[in-house]
Amino acid sequence: MTPDAEALDREDPLARFRDEFVFETGGPLYVDGNSLGRLPKRTRERLALLADEWATALVRGWHEWVELPAEVGDVLAKSVLGARPGEVVVTDSVTVNLYKLARAALEARPGRAVVTDAGNFPTDRYVLEGLDCELRLVETDPVDGPSAAAVEEACAPGDVALVTLSHVDYRSGALADLPAVTEAAHAGGALMLWDLSHSAGAVPVGLEEHGVDLAVGCTYKYLNAGPGAPAFLYVRSALQEELRTPIQGWFGQRDQFAMERPYEPAEGVARFLAGTPSVAGLVAVRAGAEIAGEAGIDAIAAKGRALTACAFELHDALLAPLRVELGTPREPARRGAHVAFRHPEGWRICRALVERAAVVPDFRGPDTVRFAFPPLYTRFADVREAVERLRRVIERREYLEVDATLTRVT
Repeated sequence: MTPDAEALDREDPLARFRDEFVFETGGPLYVDGNSLGRLPKRTRERLALLADEWATALVRGWHEWVELPAEVGDVLAKSVLGARPGEVVVTDSVTVNLYKLARAALEARPGRAVVTDAGNFPTDRYVLEGLDCELRLVETDPVDGPSAAAVEEACAPGDVALVTLSHVDYRSGALADLPAVTEAAHAGGALMLWDLSHSAGAVPVGLEEHGVDLAVGCTYKYLNAGPGAPAFLYVRSALQEELRTPIQGWFGQRDQFAMERPYEPAEGVARFLAGTPSVAGLVAVRAGAEIAGEAGIDAIAAKGRALTACAFELHDALLAPLRVELGTPREPARRGAHVAFRHPEGWRICRALVERAAVVPDFRGPDTVRFAFPPLYTRFADVREAVERLRRVIERREYLEVDATLTRVT
């Protein structure tokens, strides 16, 4: 038995949000929204309005644009992050923001170690390796992800300044126990910094509720802000005056147009701004965050669990007999909105899906084909069709007919 996708789509309370997005007529079946989300129609409209504003207002537009990093940060805080106003700004990239917050934490607590997961997203590990500190790597199960017990053990010596982990594992989709891990870090005397790149806009986060200290995340996945859209950072209010950014830019200056005097950090989270922001990117982030807020993060997460559950049922019926393994936790509360299918020929299967089956997934080494199901625009019928096409590619061994050379973007 396989799920009745049509019935599930008829009963879907979020079905109307699919009309918020642009779809190419006759385009491929897209299951890579955890790499780049679809274009919202309102984003296209607002970017056209911004172009008109730029054409007429020119530099005078900055009287309105200058406040966008904080304004859009407040929209994100309310709609998807569970944070308070004045705790989030939209700026720079995840990599830069992670560096700023990790360095600030280490300067506040000098001479102490940093703990992360050995399987954490590469850019996170690269940044931490460059901080000239002891980096303590926690070895964790590749499917289950980091646990509170592992963090507690790593912090046991009492010499840890910072624990930084991904909320949702980029490969497996495993959802870390954010409240328990945060509590374990605090019990060990460390600050907690979460990377929310694969969870913001897909699952509830609850930064204020769970006492999280610091967070970063991107906006071009489940928040649909577009390629290269600016990231966000979060600093809990109680820490904002204690921490100091290592990148002192004029947007983080207390009075940025008083250019004749030395740098003095702005009040609050604005001190973590640096250079001139991308106004077009901020406009796109606002639109994506508004759509997520209108749908409601709890409803989004509920549909995400239902979509991935549908994929699991289809896997068991159609893919397991073909020796495809699940690389994602089965428990609904322990996963985000993407599913990992594992097969020794994962890379060639991924290429065959693109070239021969009109499906766009992505690949993560050594053997994982990821299918993402962003709840705002994915139908249950899409899940069924994607898995059925995957079955046909494997069953017919079509993956043997594609070029196995790795491309730069996988």
